[in-house]
Amino acid sequence: MDVDDAATAALLLAAAGMVALRGGGMLLAGTLRPDHPFIRWAASVSHAVLAAFVTLAVIAPAGALASLPWPARLLGLLAGMAAYAASGGRMLPSLGAGLAVLLAARALL
Repeated sequence: MDVDDAATAALLLAAAGMVALRGGGMLLAGTLRPDHPFIRWAASVSHAVLAAFVTLAVIAPAGALASLPWPARLLGLLAGMAAYAASGGRMLPSLGAGLAVLLAARALL
C-alpha cells in the first residue's frame, strides 16, 4: 500500500466514522428533550470545537487565510463576537458578520 492509498483509506475511515456519529446523534437527539444534559453537552462541545478552529484560523492560519493581514483577521473575529452577542447567541449571523468584516478589512488593508 503506497502513501496515497493509505491517505485515502484514512480519509474514508474518518468520513465513515463522522457519518456514523452524526447519524447516531440525530437518532438520539430526536428522542431527547432540548434541555436534556446530553443535548446541552453536545451543543457545548460543538461551540468549543468551532471556537478552537476560529482561534487557530486567527492566530496561526494556513493556506489562503495566511495571506490575510493579522488586523483583518482580528477585525473579523471581533465583528463575529459582537454579532454573536447582539443576535442572542445565534451562530450563522455571527459567522456571516465576521466573514463580511474580514473581507471588507482585507479590501481596505
